[in-house]
Amino acid sequence: MDIARPERARELRLRRIIAWTAGAVVIGLVTLGLSRLKPAAPQVEKASLWIGQVERGPMLREVRGSGTLVPVEVNWIASPNDARVSRILTLAGSAVEPGTVILELSNPEQMQRETDAKFQLVAAEADYASLKSRLESDRLNEQAAVAQLKAEYEQAKLRADVDEDMFRRGILPDLARRVSRNAAEELATRYKFAQERLSVSGGSTNAQLAAQRAKVDQYRTQYALQQGQVALLRVRAGIAGVLQQVSAEVGQRVNAGTVLAKVVQPSRLKAAVKIPETQAKDIQLGQRASVDTRNGVVAGHVMRIDPAAENGTVTVDVGLDGALPKGARPDLNVDGTIELERLARVLYVQRPVHADEEQSGTVFRLDPSGATARRVKVRFGRSSVSAIQIESGLKEGDRIILSDVSQWDRYDQIRLQ
Repeated sequence: MDIARPERARELRLRRIIAWTAGAVVIGLVTLGLSRLKPAAPQVEKASLWIGQVERGPMLREVRGSGTLVPVEVNWIASPNDARVSRILTLAGSAVEPGTVILELSNPEQMQRETDAKFQLVAAEADYASLKSRLESDRLNEQAAVAQLKAEYEQAKLRADVDEDMFRRGILPDLARRVSRNAAEELATRYKFAQERLSVSGGSTNAQLAAQRAKVDQYRTQYALQQGQVALLRVRAGIAGVLQQVSAEVGQRVNAGTVLAKVVQPSRLKAAVKIPETQAKDIQLGQRASVDTRNGVVAGHVMRIDPAAENGTVTVDVGLDGALPKGARPDLNVDGTIELERLARVLYVQRPVHADEEQSGTVFRLDPSGATARRVKVRFGRSSVSAIQIESGLKEGDRIILSDVSQWDRYDQIRLQ
């Protein structure tokens, strides 16, 4: 027969509670200790890393961008006025000279304006000729009248001289002498006025002819202008080069100013290189540059910097100083490198991934044995395409990991194998 022992049951229950509590405390302490332990350094295969060495010496600062070859001289040919495309005489891709006719336009209104201007000019020239003939006739009549008065005056003067002599001899009475003298003086006055009138009429003639000549010149200028407008209906290349495109079709109606064709000079090219706007702040006109066309590298210089950024880049025009490699043509994709400056005797290293100019960052520096790499803080200075200046945190001869180390951001040390 079993005897109930309540004290024994309470003792067992108390022991279980103590054991569970002790176990929970142990587990908590272990967890706390493990949480404070640093993660074990990961192992990384050394051959998969890109490692660079810090050096001291001259550093060439460069910026690089991609772009295309574009013509230095481009002639965009626009329609001179509203017209219709009659014929296309030259196709895209053809070599052209300045006088090469690319296409012909038709504009009946312009042809009518030219005809009207021509008739106005002919009428003005006829009016000028008629006026000149009439004024010349009037001048001859006035000259004849002056000559007639001169003859009459000379005859009257001769008569007055004879009468004066006869009066002195007592043959002619005084009245007759005075009559002949007055007649001579009257003709002298009329002759003088006729000469003055002839002189004034000469000036008036020149003024009338000048006014009519100006009118003729005005109509001649208008006619030449209309002739020029008609001549522009035969659209010419304007420069020697290659017809790159024709933007019109036969029968198409075009408005004044519509672009009809594009002519370029393929032998005179420049590189339009797009540089990230964060790297373009130190670019100056005249800086040396090089352009890689994939078939060769051409030396050049910065000839223009776009004043505005577009889509995060600044367009820089690089003039080509050397001969173009074979295959160079407009719109060819190229890479451009611009030399900013040469820094003398600075501490630098090949540019690590995610290293920013004039910013602080961290890199993994290898120990002398190369078995481990520890994270160190570094202050970067000025940068180039493939190198960056070290202002603090590293010394000459240090080796660092240049590869992307973002996957080890939570580690301060890695082991290399």
